[in-house]
Amino acid sequence: MNAQKRIKELMEERNWSDYRLCREANLSASTVANMFGRNNAPTLPTLEAICKAFGITLSQFFAEGESVDLTDRQKQLLAQYGKLSDEQQDALLRFLMAL
Repeated sequence: MNAQKRIKELMEERNWSDYRLCREANLSASTVANMFGRNNAPTLPTLEAICKAFGITLSQFFAEGESVDLTDRQKQLLAQYGKLSDEQQDALLRFLMAL
């Protein structure tokens, strides 16, 4: 799989520019420029940050040909979850598991 191509596809689906990807994934402009301009494969931490910004998991990122459709509500939940600290995410998961 070509990770850069997949990232570009996800960006196009969302009408995101390189700048928006930098901002949403908290990446430097040079990281994104090197990824696309120099065809450098993203590191795992970079890819994790990008997936978090897109509101998807790594497995969803690599799921070729398999579309994972989320409702607007699910997308909203994932976006909010992604903004939480690790401790807050753990607390939320414990709360949800207790329901």
